[in-house]
Amino acid sequence: MYTANISRLPRHYIPQNFSVTTWESIEPFFKELLERPVNNRTDLEQWLKDQSELEAMVNEDACWRQIRMTCDTENKALEEAFNFFYTEIQPQIQPYADALNKKLVACPFTNELDEDQYFTYIRSVKKSIELFREENIPLQAELAVLQQQYGVITGKMMVTVDGNEYTLQQAAKFLESHDRNKREEVYRKIQERRLQDKDALNTLYNQLIEKRNQEAINAGFSNYRDYRFKELGRFDYTKEDCYQFHEAVKQHVLPLVNTIYEKKKAKLGLDTLRPWDIDAQPEGTEPLHPFNTGNELLQKSIDCFTKLRPFFGDCLKKMNELKHLDLESRKGKAPGGYNCPLAESGAPFIFMNAAGQMHDVTTMVHEGGHAIHSFLAHPLALNGFKEYPMEIAEVASMSMELFSMDEWTTFFTNEEELKRAKEHQLERVITIFPWIAVIDKFQHWIYENPQHSIEERTAAWTGILKEFQDSVIDYSGLETYRSNGWQRQLHLFEVPFYYIEYGIAQLGAIGMWMQYKNNPQQALDNYCNALSLGGTKTLPQLFEAAGLQFDFSPAKIKVLMDFVKGEMERL
Repeated sequence: MYTANISRLPRHYIPQNFSVTTWESIEPFFKELLERPVNNRTDLEQWLKDQSELEAMVNEDACWRQIRMTCDTENKALEEAFNFFYTEIQPQIQPYADALNKKLVACPFTNELDEDQYFTYIRSVKKSIELFREENIPLQAELAVLQQQYGVITGKMMVTVDGNEYTLQQAAKFLESHDRNKREEVYRKIQERRLQDKDALNTLYNQLIEKRNQEAINAGFSNYRDYRFKELGRFDYTKEDCYQFHEAVKQHVLPLVNTIYEKKKAKLGLDTLRPWDIDAQPEGTEPLHPFNTGNELLQKSIDCFTKLRPFFGDCLKKMNELKHLDLESRKGKAPGGYNCPLAESGAPFIFMNAAGQMHDVTTMVHEGGHAIHSFLAHPLALNGFKEYPMEIAEVASMSMELFSMDEWTTFFTNEEELKRAKEHQLERVITIFPWIAVIDKFQHWIYENPQHSIEERTAAWTGILKEFQDSVIDYSGLETYRSNGWQRQLHLFEVPFYYIEYGIAQLGAIGMWMQYKNNPQQALDNYCNALSLGGTKTLPQLFEAAGLQFDFSPAKIKVLMDFVKGEMERL
């Protein structure tokens, strides 16, 4: 039986009240682990536990520095604390981490460890050894600090509508207005505001590309894409599989996207559909307004999750009890949303920018799915066992978006509104695929051509965007905004190449939902079972544990798209 009643990991190796302040204070632990004799398998298992405890403490400290900084990007002290860790502490840890990895691989008792439990962990350790280069340490420190500049730049973006100041997330609610002129006005204001920082973001991206490319070359790779695939632990698929995914999206998803937008155009009674019309409702239909405050969003989410399975609701309650949530949008807060696992605490932290809209509900249940994954993997013996592949992490979150739909009565008491909310969700499931393909294909181009100019980058982006463009929305006259569209995707700046995962996982989530429609309790059992394995199995094995096939071929994508299409028609 799974429980959300998890407590902070007990410390046996590190003093209870010890906290990370300087490198000098934590170095003795790394030194002791490196010098400690390992004379048998029992010694080795204890050594691994102690190393895991040290890792968990350091990881959690780094996470809190990031959380605090993203919650308040205008607080210089918080930014300095984050930068201090990544410039003064992390670079000192890396040589030790490499030496400890080598000690484990060279240890004669490592072969005696249970292969079933340790296979993926040892594989990951060997990968880290293979990628480690002393000369990359300062580069990685610079990258960690640089990447956070994206949040600093975009966190300051505000627009004025009707005399009031709004963050871009808050302003987006005007795109649901019945007044088409108001929608266009706000759409253009948001785009114009983004353009003001176009040069700053281009400069930042140039610096990131240059350093990432150097990191790959130092490690003996011909480009950063190949290095990053290895670093992300993509053992189970290749760049060719990604290209195949791009083609399948064109073939089997775009026609469905066109159908969705044609319907939208007809519903709004428009001759031409423009980008500012996408989130609008027909005259007389009020925009969906599922909640008012962050607290209300949380309470309704808890109710929704509890109906699905009480354990899910308990996870959110536990996080609330620990104050591990920051949900509302405000000035000076970094954009986006994330769930941050906390290695020692066990209960993760959810950060997001809610502004009372339908897509905030989607974000909340999405991050809630990630949170449940953190709870389920927490009891695993080693910190390294909890480092699961991103693809299964996104199955956790995206499946929750679909599972929870039937319980959205907590947000919508009106039957018609509930139907509209489900429609919105399913449309989003489909319409996100072309954007995933665009962002992924763009990154392949970026890192295969690292010496490109800004003009070449813009041309490549525009070309790829057109490849995956629907044939319904009229984008004429908006070329300047469109040519700059990639800058709104934080992943390009902060977590390069982390995007195709959403596509693979969305397919997995649709597969989970198919199971759920057939047998809800069995599907939820499979879901919990797979997530509780953490990273102790390979990606195909984790999919299998969830009752899924690890397959994103065009044929498989067609089957899944047909299923979603059928469900949309049933609504």
